[in-house]
Amino acid sequence: MRANRYHTGDVAQRTDDGRITYIGRTDDVFKASDYKVSPFELESVLIEHPAVAEAAVVPAPDPVRLAVPKAYISLAPGHEPTAETAGSILAYAREHLPSYLRVRRLEFADLPKTISGKIRRVDLRSREMDAVDHRPVGEHREEDFGRPASNS
Repeated sequence: MRANRYHTGDVAQRTDDGRITYIGRTDDVFKASDYKVSPFELESVLIEHPAVAEAAVVPAPDPVRLAVPKAYISLAPGHEPTAETAGSILAYAREHLPSYLRVRRLEFADLPKTISGKIRRVDLRSREMDAVDHRPVGEHREEDFGRPASNS
């Protein structure tokens, strides 16, 4: 409670015509190149790709941008965790997201979950902090696919 109001930790945006759009949780939103990034927005685009069953986006440390969006992907049945699949998912995200929200790294993984089935982003963020000095085995980066990593 603050100022006689209950604060849920959810972030939403109201448009001029009164519609409300859910952005994400305040504890999940992070900055990349000085832009606020909502994992929910990126995950919503990623799960539209036919190979993606589930996605979780967390900040990955980056020497230039301080953090970049990294997606942990659980694949849909019939899809293999190959470089080709990673390239396809990154290309899809690139086509459907503004450049400042681009997913720049991707890793296939079984997503850690709570007993109720909610993805434990805290565990994934911790993994990223543990890997700050090295590139995790199995991580695919945007630049691996012949796309220069721009500063946008």
